Amino acid sequence: MSDAGNSYKRTRNSLKNSSVAFVLQLVAIFIGFFARRIFIQRLGVEIMGLNSTAASILHMLNLAELGIGTAVSVTLYKPLYANDRLAIREIIALQGWFYRMIGLFVLLGSVVVLCFFPRIFGNSGLPLSYSYATYIVLLYSSLLWYFFNYKKNLLYADQKNYKVLLSTNLVGLVKQLLQIWAVLKLDHPYLWWLALEGFSATVSTLIVRWVIDRSYPFLREKVHVDASLRKRYPEILSRSKFVAFHRFGSYAVSQLSPIFIYAFVSLGVVGMYANYQLLTTNLAALLTALYAGVTASVGDMVAEGNKSLMMKVFRELLSSRILIVGVCCICLWFLTEPFVSLWLGPEYLLGEVTLALMIAQFFLWNTRSVVDDYLVAHGAFQDIWAPIAEAVLNVGLSWLLGRSYGMNGVLAGVLISQLLIVFTWKPIFLFRWSLKTPVRWYAWLYLRCLLPVALGWGACYLLVQVLPIEPLRSFWSLLLYALCLGSVALGVSFGVMVFTESGIRGFWQRLSIIYRFYRKS
Repeated sequence: MSDAGNSYKRTRNSLKNSSVAFVLQLVAIFIGFFARRIFIQRLGVEIMGLNSTAASILHMLNLAELGIGTAVSVTLYKPLYANDRLAIREIIALQGWFYRMIGLFVLLGSVVVLCFFPRIFGNSGLPLSYSYATYIVLLYSSLLWYFFNYKKNLLYADQKNYKVLLSTNLVGLVKQLLQIWAVLKLDHPYLWWLALEGFSATVSTLIVRWVIDRSYPFLREKVHVDASLRKRYPEILSRSKFVAFHRFGSYAVSQLSPIFIYAFVSLGVVGMYANYQLLTTNLAALLTALYAGVTASVGDMVAEGNKSLMMKVFRELLSSRILIVGVCCICLWFLTEPFVSLWLGPEYLLGEVTLALMIAQFFLWNTRSVVDDYLVAHGAFQDIWAPIAEAVLNVGLSWLLGRSYGMNGVLAGVLISQLLIVFTWKPIFLFRWSLKTPVRWYAWLYLRCLLPVALGWGACYLLVQVLPIEPLRSFWSLLLYALCLGSVALGVSFGVMVFTESGIRGFWQRLSIIYRFYRKS
């Protein structure tokens, strides 16, 4: 197939994944905010904080996954490109063998962790049975992935995850609606809430297995996993050893904050922090949906080996990512406090310093993905010192600053570790060792894209001084306020970037070509 044909195929598959994921995520966000308000009113903010803390503890055990999934995805790119079904079957069988071992470890580790729950949650103000039940349900969902759902990695690597997005997300939406009904109507609402969590995880697993069996019937042929097969794909273990360290660093950045906030403040504040996190994680999920399939597309492109195309696409992805994430950050700054006040009440506000720290983290975390996608596609995980340093910095600074400044100190510790490792080192590593291009190319591109976003923020700051809309009056007023700010932020940022950066022009042209094709077809 020609370069143009491959490029078109990658873009088409990415857009198909993106469109399905984006629409479903929008619906999920709407129902999710409505549901959380009811859950907080009926169950209490402490229970929501308990969920966040228990999930962070389980994620610590899930580090035992050792990056096998990422290593398998990278290893699958070439067999998928060559349509080598035997290799695909063998790689997936190896992943299943590894995941069964990991699942058993997580199960045994969880038994040990549960023994310490009286010490961890004894002073939480909630019945200890709630802590046990919450963790066990989360553990059950995690084990389903290890023992039954692991083949889903093939759909991601093959850019076909849209095949399960619709069904599994619909299961999630139905689950939330049933949880709302149970919390409002039934006795022991939290136990019903947890039961529905476990039931929906089971249904989603069955759907995924059915889709995979229909999409890849050749996987039904049994593959015997022995020492010779493991030796045939040594890159899986060698890559996973490197990825494991990166997973450790990511865990320290993304999952330890609720535990530190619980230790230095309270479970209730963890719940309030989780309310703000719901905003940022939902926006991040929309961004993930918007760029669904990009990692696999980049992997396919790297397997093809066209460097000029790789650099062109990198420029398009980074410029568009900074534009969209930047506009999201502008909206978060001006709209979060009015939204939380209307949604839950002014007593759930955390202050502007906390908001600024969370927005800064959001920007760094969501603009890093382009660099991460290219590192994953190249299998470039050798810089194991970086995630170790990131984790040490995160834990040390969060502990040190958290003791003195509470929640803001914890968040500042996370931000500093991200600035030093993610923002500074990762691009250097990618450009020096994988792309073989001077890193100043990246730095100049980043600054060129950042300036239009800064101008967009300035325009919004001037607009709020004269805008005759009171956002706290009602949700309709807030919606109108948001539309005005969002339009100005996007209009100014995009308008300036179109004239200053070729990447955004290329990205827009690529989308226009695909849109015209779909209209004709």
